[in-house]
Amino acid sequence: MTRHKYPSPHVPPPPVDPLDRTRFPVDEWALREVAYDGRDLGITETLFAVGNGYLGMRANPTEGRDSHTHGTYVNGFHETWRIKHAEEAYGLAQVGQTIVNVPDPKVIKLYVDDEPLLVAGADLEHYERVLDFRAGHSRRDLIWRTTSGKRVRVTTTRMVSFTERHLAVLTMEVEMLTGDAPVTISSQLLNRQDGTDEYHVRAAAMGEGMDPRRAEDFDRRVLDPQASEIRDHRFLLGYRCHESRMTLAVACEHQLETDNDYTDEIHAEEDLAKHVFQIEAREGQPIRLTKYVVVHTSRGVPVRELSDRCWRTLNRVTAYGRPALERDQRAWLDAFWENSDVRLPGQPHLQQAVRWCLFQVAQAAARADTQGVPAKGVTGSGYGGHYFWDTEIYVVPFLIYTSPGIARNVLRFRHTMLDLARERATELSQHGALFPWRTINGKEASAYFAAGTAQYHINADIVHSLIRYARATGDRHFLLREGLDILVETARLWADLGFWQENGDRSFHIHGVTGPDEYTTVVNDNLFTNVMAQHNLRKAVEAVRELRESDPRDYARAVARLRLREPEIEEWERCADGMFVPYDALMGVHPQDGHFLEREIWDLDATPNDMRPLLLHYHPLVIYRFQVLKQADVVLAMYLCGESFTPEQKRANFEYYDPITTGDSTLSAPVQALVAAEVGYHEMALRYFYAAAFVDLDDRHGNTVDGVHVASAGGVWLALVAGFGGMRELDGGLSFDPRLPVDWPELSWRMQWLGSRMEVTVRQDEIRFRLLEGEPQAVTVRGQEVVVGPEEVRVPLDGQGERIDGVLRGTPLVGGRTEEGIRVSKTVPHAWVP
Repeated sequence: MTRHKYPSPHVPPPPVDPLDRTRFPVDEWALREVAYDGRDLGITETLFAVGNGYLGMRANPTEGRDSHTHGTYVNGFHETWRIKHAEEAYGLAQVGQTIVNVPDPKVIKLYVDDEPLLVAGADLEHYERVLDFRAGHSRRDLIWRTTSGKRVRVTTTRMVSFTERHLAVLTMEVEMLTGDAPVTISSQLLNRQDGTDEYHVRAAAMGEGMDPRRAEDFDRRVLDPQASEIRDHRFLLGYRCHESRMTLAVACEHQLETDNDYTDEIHAEEDLAKHVFQIEAREGQPIRLTKYVVVHTSRGVPVRELSDRCWRTLNRVTAYGRPALERDQRAWLDAFWENSDVRLPGQPHLQQAVRWCLFQVAQAAARADTQGVPAKGVTGSGYGGHYFWDTEIYVVPFLIYTSPGIARNVLRFRHTMLDLARERATELSQHGALFPWRTINGKEASAYFAAGTAQYHINADIVHSLIRYARATGDRHFLLREGLDILVETARLWADLGFWQENGDRSFHIHGVTGPDEYTTVVNDNLFTNVMAQHNLRKAVEAVRELRESDPRDYARAVARLRLREPEIEEWERCADGMFVPYDALMGVHPQDGHFLEREIWDLDATPNDMRPLLLHYHPLVIYRFQVLKQADVVLAMYLCGESFTPEQKRANFEYYDPITTGDSTLSAPVQALVAAEVGYHEMALRYFYAAAFVDLDDRHGNTVDGVHVASAGGVWLALVAGFGGMRELDGGLSFDPRLPVDWPELSWRMQWLGSRMEVTVRQDEIRFRLLEGEPQAVTVRGQEVVVGPEEVRVPLDGQGERIDGVLRGTPLVGGRTEEGIRVSKTVPHAWVP
């Protein structure tokens, strides 16, 4: 094999706090901004967004402008459109799906002495904006000096309820600090998807340009008006998507509290409704407006029915009242943090970043209920609002161990897609089921099959998450009912997709697929795909046989429902046992695929930073010819199927692949941090962890404007708990092998295991366990079994594992082996930087 100069990796910068703390002061329980800056509106609109997994609102200014991208989104509410392929071919995805910007209820315009408040140009004596992780709302406080010299305090809040799925509550409080003045408040509901406000501002097209990570825009009307009503001083707008035929209704009610005299009027038309209050404001007399917003959507229920639902929800929540709703929000989050918090004592900047990430997962998943978790949650239209495989690999694990009920909902959502997955497999001439790589409605929406549909590994990703859920919760009922259908149909797909090859030993191969790394596509024997498919096949066999033994009646039903045959179950077992796992003994590494090591090396040293990410600057065919990775592939497999690799193999693989991994995907840093910690590269682990924790807060990929990277946020939890905490879930139970960074005094988290809640605390010299609720549980610490019970258990640690100082740069360490089996460097020199 011809050797070439190996490239430098995309090594993250040193692990230091990257934020401007004069503008964003550290607050462990909030993201706080104390100085307005209009140069990064798109970023802060994402960072301060609020949502509950069903409904989301970007942090656009209450007054409506200035803004970068207006956005109000409902998870799963989408328009469809015909994908126009330059050249058609059988089986290509035909119908695209894009999340719709639903009518915007955030606008509450304020005029004092007929002068509009526009923060971008206002004379502000005080400015503060806060996203509160415990209260579950955003708040903005201003003291505004008008051009006439009057001082006005303006406080606004925005809350999307975790307890009332369809509800948002917005408030505006105005107080004249000096002087009296006529005050006008115009609260609006505006269809920005198709219309504009009086400033001709609509929802900006996130899909402009050639960035495939952004959503498509429409050059036609999307929301066809179906209702425009005023009832009992409330207003409502209703629509139907032109092509998808999904329906929506949004209703608003306002309550004004003030001792000032005022009049009001209400108006509604097709694309705009408004409630206008004219108030004779006196100095020191506050004005408080509460705006209740209710949104209902459906895949086909008529708008008139959704309108009735809106009126009923408004009746209930307004009778209950804003203070009670705010208390419920706080109580929900108290419970969330009680189960989910990860504590990093003495590191307030990291603590803030971690809690922001976990709060984002809650905002993306908590009330998704019957929907999936979009890649950007409900904070932006990036990736078109689609669901991907990274939900199961990066987001669901956090939910399994902290909020298992939410995790179950996400997995049940995949089960609702099963019939369409069967149809897709048939369309691709396969038995079983093939889940879509990207979708909203269950149908494949990726127009580029090489880096999309070819990622068959999504089947195994879903199964991996399903098995992890069942193992951690003990929910065998779910596993052996809805879960069994998924296990059987995905196993059928693998058995049919692969084939047996005789070349000395008989082995099972899978060709023509793409792994997680989208810079290497349509390959033979992608390692990640093969080891994950092997796991999928084995778990399907185990589940079928368990059901046969434990519940013969349910087994008989499953046989009839799924047309199960014993010979096919035996074939799954043979396929798993015979699965080909690529390994190059000369190099001492697992090739990413059957021909990966034959490719030329991409010279990342010679690639300017302004030519990254590679996908935006090079034709795919150029990228596919080289050994260069968008994201972790083999390295991710080593975490998910760790028992398939020896410790020596894990280190060898990491040393080989890390220097040629660009990190162009935000999915890469969390798992690289996790595996770097495991194999001993602790400084690199910390750098990658910072890259993940601050990927949005520091806009490290330059696309935070499109929404939060939800999978990366979930990956932060994995990097902490599985990486530095060393937690693994094996068939034998829960195990721990901590790798705490040398400068960290402590890492602690709470989690659930088999119905019990426990707290785990890792320190430099010990790991502690404390049972908080439920039955005692046995765990292992570096092979030693301990029982976690009511009394705190302390287990001494002899260090934090082997540490390798420095950062891999320049050339990866190419493995050879001595006769004694000790790994040595060979052929290619290896450089370090401190």
